[in-house]
Amino acid sequence: MTSGNAPTFASIMFLTGVGIPILAALNGGLGGRLGSPMAASAILFGLALLVALTGAVATGALGDIRFSADIPFHFYFGGLFVAFYVISVTFIAPRFGVGNAIFFVLVGQLTSAAIIDHFGLFGAQRFPVDTARLAGIALMVAGVWLARRTG
Repeated sequence: MTSGNAPTFASIMFLTGVGIPILAALNGGLGGRLGSPMAASAILFGLALLVALTGAVATGALGDIRFSADIPFHFYFGGLFVAFYVISVTFIAPRFGVGNAIFFVLVGQLTSAAIIDHFGLFGAQRFPVDTARLAGIALMVAGVWLARRTG
């Protein structure tokens, strides 16, 4: 990452983070109104596919959509994680609360991101976890927990 792109990247990822609880609330509400979290998830994925295909056509990347033996198989599993997230949050958020659901999503993201960064898994850049980073992650978890506490 070049330092000149950092503010733009940070802004986009902030907006992505803003969208995650909105997605949970909207898709949970759609699932409730339809009487089926699976139907709501199917609608979400249908719209997402339409947007992704439109983007692929607009950027000339449609021909790049393929399964290839020269790409390690595990790189294709991202779609399974997206499906698991969407279906889980669509079912759980209305029953557990959007904030509570997202709290545990954030704790999972912090944990997983630190492990991926530390070991450079899946071809990611390696950023070893040291004491300062562990303390920062612990403070983030504590902060999110304090923000979500009731009573």
